Amino acid sequence: MTSTASSVYHPAGSRGAADHGWLQAKHTFSFGQYHESERMHFGVLRVLNDDIVAPGAGFSKHPHDNMEIITIPLRGQLAHKDSLGNGETIHAGEIQIMSAGTGIEHSEFNPSHEEAVNLLQIWVFPNRRNVEPRYQTIPVVQQDGQVFQQIVSPNPQDAGGWIHQNAWFHLANLKAGGRATYELHEEANGVYVFVISGSIEIEGQVLTERDGFGIWSVESFEMICQADARVLLMEVPMGFE
Repeated sequence: MTSTASSVYHPAGSRGAADHGWLQAKHTFSFGQYHESERMHFGVLRVLNDDIVAPGAGFSKHPHDNMEIITIPLRGQLAHKDSLGNGETIHAGEIQIMSAGTGIEHSEFNPSHEEAVNLLQIWVFPNRRNVEPRYQTIPVVQQDGQVFQQIVSPNPQDAGGWIHQNAWFHLANLKAGGRATYELHEEANGVYVFVISGSIEIEGQVLTERDGFGIWSVESFEMICQADARVLLMEVPMGFE
């Protein structure tokens, strides 16, 4: 890591919160009724919502445009329908990607009548506007011995999904006492690290479950695992195109 590195720490308890009864939501960045001028986005990463949707409930049909939307179920299942004709149920262990482009409408419901679904929904500003809308789901299958599993990139030919942005997302499973170094793909990018579970340390900052940590002006950085951890790393451009 270089001496010019910059960082920001967002403890889990500092997130915005919304209780809609059927939906319990935590917002890392400003969203809905939660507005914090210092937490509008991290580079082109605009939304990081941690949602729990009650059994049988969900989001009715609503529109999006010119946004890259990544949905990661952590527990349970989510039924999706959209104006492109797609309709399927995604589960923990799968990831959904939508390029909203010129416009798409979709609905999301928890089809279970017993189990809540916990999901991360992430919005990224695209580097191309008004593209043809598209939809994609991918499985999350980590190889033995693999620390960083790439789940999103700008390249359709890569393993995992792709979006219209110079962004790379990885899931990392770390064992207590272990260390892992992440090397950035682009000099102008930063990385937002979100701890799904467990505990890690980056540059002296200890992160526990649902904490977030953004770091930029670096070529690489090291994560030290204090307790078995699952971590989402979102490498994104820090400026808008």
